[in-house]
Amino acid sequence: MLRSPLKAVAVLFLPLLVAGCAELQFLSAAGTEVSRIEATPPADPSRPDLGDRYKVGDPYQINGIWYYPAEDDDYVEEGIASWYGPGFHGRDTANGATFDENLVSAAHRTLPMPSMVRVTNLENGRSIRVVVNDRGPFAHSRIIDMSRRGAQLLGFETQGTALVRVEFLVEESRQLAAIINGETYVAGASEVSQLPEAAPTLAVDGEDLDAPPGVAISSPPPEEPRRQIGAVDVERAPVEAPVLDESVQQIPVDPVTSVFIQAGAFGQYHNANRARVLLSSYGPVVVEEITRSDTPLFRVRLGPFEDRATVEPLLVAVIEAGYSDAQIIVD
Repeated sequence: MLRSPLKAVAVLFLPLLVAGCAELQFLSAAGTEVSRIEATPPADPSRPDLGDRYKVGDPYQINGIWYYPAEDDDYVEEGIASWYGPGFHGRDTANGATFDENLVSAAHRTLPMPSMVRVTNLENGRSIRVVVNDRGPFAHSRIIDMSRRGAQLLGFETQGTALVRVEFLVEESRQLAAIINGETYVAGASEVSQLPEAAPTLAVDGEDLDAPPGVAISSPPPEEPRRQIGAVDVERAPVEAPVLDESVQQIPVDPVTSVFIQAGAFGQYHNANRARVLLSSYGPVVVEEITRSDTPLFRVRLGPFEDRATVEPLLVAVIEAGYSDAQIIVD
């Protein structure tokens, strides 16, 4: 049972605004393509707007918390999803898209826009692919803000929030970036390489000499057209935009029984133990040693908690206690 500080947090906990649309600095993902394939933008009005520019952005601060946008191909996170719609329908998103609450889209605090993620509701196994075209949510405890339609398909519109897993989809996101930038898309390429520069050449003087006595001169073979070294013949074919429909997959998920709040991971045990002491008033806290490469880390976790409704206000309390990287962990 949680002690009185949690009750105070729960009383003071208020809903926070979501999906801020603060303008952030434009960044373009540039590269040299190996196989040039023209990307075709989506023309179906039932699909979400991608916006008018590809955007990553500079670090920014909201409500005292710093966020660091980045292109992260390995991004996977579990936490609480919320949804937004009324009050934002028809407005511009953070990369110039028109938000439509009746189409499947999402706001994320750090992923590029547009990009594509897979969102899986860990409470019912419903899973969809979603275009990220906005910034948010800025409630401390949330990791993604779905459009109303996205929340309906994932099955949490009525309850308002859900425990979800968010996974970055690399190839689909590259396609969207190519479409919005008017660039070519490199299918299946994780890295783009450039041809080496040609070696320097020197001018050489020469003259024709007569053949030695008794030697017959043969006719030269027909000259074949020379091909540039490194040239690749690629058949240009239009590539359709990644599927942006409302297909819902039913993915087997284990019942959510162990939910923790991880306050952080520390390189020194005494720092982890200090955090354990400071946070012990909120509930059970454990320090666990984990090994990554040759350097051990000591992670501090609160829990497990069976009541998800209890976890969200407690997470806010942990963040406000100074542990801004605190997050929900589902085991």
